[in-house]
Amino acid sequence: MLLSSEEKERGIIAASAGNHALALAWHGKELGVPVTCVMPILAPLAKVDKCRKFGANVIIHGSHIGESRDFAQKEHPEMKYINGYDDPEIIAGAGTMGIEIIQQARDIDVILVPVGGGGLVAGVSLAVKTLHPHTQVIGVEPENAASFSAALKAGSPEKFFINGTIADGLAVPVVGTNAFEIAKHFVLLLGKFQKK
Repeated sequence: MLLSSEEKERGIIAASAGNHALALAWHGKELGVPVTCVMPILAPLAKVDKCRKFGANVIIHGSHIGESRDFAQKEHPEMKYINGYDDPEIIAGAGTMGIEIIQQARDIDVILVPVGGGGLVAGVSLAVKTLHPHTQVIGVEPENAASFSAALKAGSPEKFFINGTIADGLAVPVVGTNAFEIAKHFVLLLGKFQKK
């Protein structure tokens, strides 16, 4: 809804293993905006099929979302790229989940949030820590796609990815820059790279 008329006409493109692609495909159909989703070869077939049923143009390319993203941006520069975990609007949208959690469970000590590219944990942690500073937000990521842990250890986003996680939506080789800059202030992380 924030796109210019020209961007809406040209359409949008995104790389996603499925969840972001599904959301864009659904809303694109509802708003009359053409959507192209570049999905890695390991994207679940059910998600690929549903994106197509929602009317998205699906391109299967890359062994992980990073390769899908590079392909999308290189091959379709005319389309607005919408990053599923690093666009400020996407991070803000994720924050609404944190607000809902606080509204529904007022006496909450800890919230566990899955971490892939970092957008969900950035939005949720920012909202939760703003409204309830005492609540801990703990990020949980696959050991084989621990890009947030690697960024914490390095001090900035850095590639860390080993193929082999069933958590397809979390298999992101490099955490988002915007997401990292927000989340690093609020999130504790389970695992060997936990920030002290």
